[in-house]
Amino acid sequence: MLVLAFDTATDVATSALLDDGRVLGERTSVPRSLLEDVDALLEGADAGPADLDALVVGTGPGSFTSTRIGLALARGLALALDLEVAGISTLEALAAATEDAYPVIDARRGEVFVAGPRAVAPDDLELDPDVLCVGSGAVRYRQTLEDKGAVVPPDGDAIHIPHARLHVSLAPHFGPAEAVVPIYVRAPDAKLRTSA
Repeated sequence: MLVLAFDTATDVATSALLDDGRVLGERTSVPRSLLEDVDALLEGADAGPADLDALVVGTGPGSFTSTRIGLALARGLALALDLEVAGISTLEALAAATEDAYPVIDARRGEVFVAGPRAVAPDDLELDPDVLCVGSGAVRYRQTLEDKGAVVPPDGDAIHIPHARLHVSLAPHFGPAEAVVPIYVRAPDAKLRTSA
């Protein structure tokens, strides 16, 4: 089963192509480069879009716009290629990187996304001693988390990235793309203008 997986919820977009669980290729870039990454993965595996059997997409939480990029691509590919899709929380994928990892995603506005999912100020987190915090929020709020007794790997450690290959092993089942919904946690920053 040839599966394409990607996650664009954070500032670092990841994508992977797997054949029956075996990783054929992985890419790390930025969300706006996702289509180029998908093309490169397929080309590197000597495959085309029609060879895909299913998709797995990260559903957030993370950046509103970046999350929408991934979901829009998943829905477009699913519709065009008649593929089933599975959605996996970006927090779950980060937690799957290593045993007992506590995922912390930068939510901007002085907050982080954590399990729940919920948005909370880093100062308000209650952490177990020596808990391993991973993700963009762990990197950004390293000092605060370490002051609370957490362990945060070095900034450049790949454990802070929600690797798309991990999404595939977490996918419980595949279904229609329209059933996959984003995890936003809070309303977007953009506001609709109303006439006076």
